[in-house]
Amino acid sequence: MINRVVLTGRLTRDLELKTTQNGLSVASFAIAVNKQFTDANGNRGADFINCVIWRKSAENLCKFTHKGSLIGIDGRLQTRSYDNNNGQKVFVTEVVVDSFSLLESKNENQTNNAGNTGNGYSNSSNVNTATAPDPFAGSGDTVDISDDDLPF
Repeated sequence: MINRVVLTGRLTRDLELKTTQNGLSVASFAIAVNKQFTDANGNRGADFINCVIWRKSAENLCKFTHKGSLIGIDGRLQTRSYDNNNGQKVFVTEVVVDSFSLLESKNENQTNNAGNTGNGYSNSSNVNTATAPDPFAGSGDTVDISDDDLPF
């Protein structure tokens, strides 16, 4: 059986790290994922997907992100139920996150969230912001290739 979920979206609020009675770190959050289409008025909606992350990954996600951070997550879909205080059965569907990626640099995130007083992040080891130099840039030389040199 296959149960994989891969999403890219923005955090809808700051994460709150909690600890279970057994000492495990856990954080629940939602990400806003833009829809691929627009409505009749030209507005693009979003789906708000509930997620949960555990252990050291939860600690790291809380440390390095805040409301509005663009992240990618990989996980699995989970359904569960419980009885609330009124005795009603509540059904929950959420993504259990196995791994995440920070998808913008610290500077981009601060620019996109100007005025946000979130905790920011000081270490973006999951984000590759370096770009390799173009080996052909600035040489000014033309490349002389005939059609006979091409393999297709």
